[in-house]
Amino acid sequence: MRKAKVFRNGQLVGVLTQHSTNDYEFRYDDTWFADKDLPPISLTMPKSQKIYKSNCLFPFFFNMLSEGVNRQLQSRHLKIDEHDYFGLLLATAQTDTIGAITVSEITK
Repeated sequence: MRKAKVFRNGQLVGVLTQHSTNDYEFRYDDTWFADKDLPPISLTMPKSQKIYKSNCLFPFFFNMLSEGVNRQLQSRHLKIDEHDYFGLLLATAQTDTIGAITVSEITK
């Protein structure tokens, strides 16, 4: 199992978890959820106290990854399987992302 904190402009939005290759979940942080002025992370995951579940990496997070040759280069350089999308997200979305969202691995 791997976990990551998801931030928007440095504020904790929630936690993304990979239980296995085909088992993902996202849960909003209670503080983020309680603040009515803060937006949802995406239109496909409106603010809710429910746990969002998916059998693949949520499209919102998958779209943060590089594509094509760039992904191949990152995979080789970082020594991460090109199809380990969660691993690539953890390795590449900590600081230098196009949008306001960053992802930071939760280590024990």
